[in-house]
Amino acid sequence: MRDNQSNIVIEEVIQASMKMTDVPDPELNQKLKAALYQQEAVLQKQPATHKVSIWYLPMILNLITFSLLGVCALSVIENIYLSYMTAGVCFYVGLAGVLLTLVGVKRANIKEELAIRIEKRGVLA
Repeated sequence: MRDNQSNIVIEEVIQASMKMTDVPDPELNQKLKAALYQQEAVLQKQPATHKVSIWYLPMILNLITFSLLGVCALSVIENIYLSYMTAGVCFYVGLAGVLLTLVGVKRANIKEELAIRIEKRGVLA
């Protein structure tokens, strides 16, 4: 086995690179730390969750359900008086659901309770 001159040069370069101790400038280090702390403070001030209120969802579902039942009653029931009376009752129940939801929002403050909270990604909690 012979020693090749290029292998010796490569070994010297590797040894020299292993001995290098690059230490950042303390001033640069302080600036980076300050920037990092500022970013962290801004992220902590932002709310970690986003709130979506769904208080109106039961009202809308009730209104859609009874509207469809009323339309179905008008189209399926052959007796005119009975179909109009059934559609009227469905319309009345749909409006009563809207009224009850609005009263519940006003009196019981269900807007706060009926909400979905979505956590944001990447925000420090």
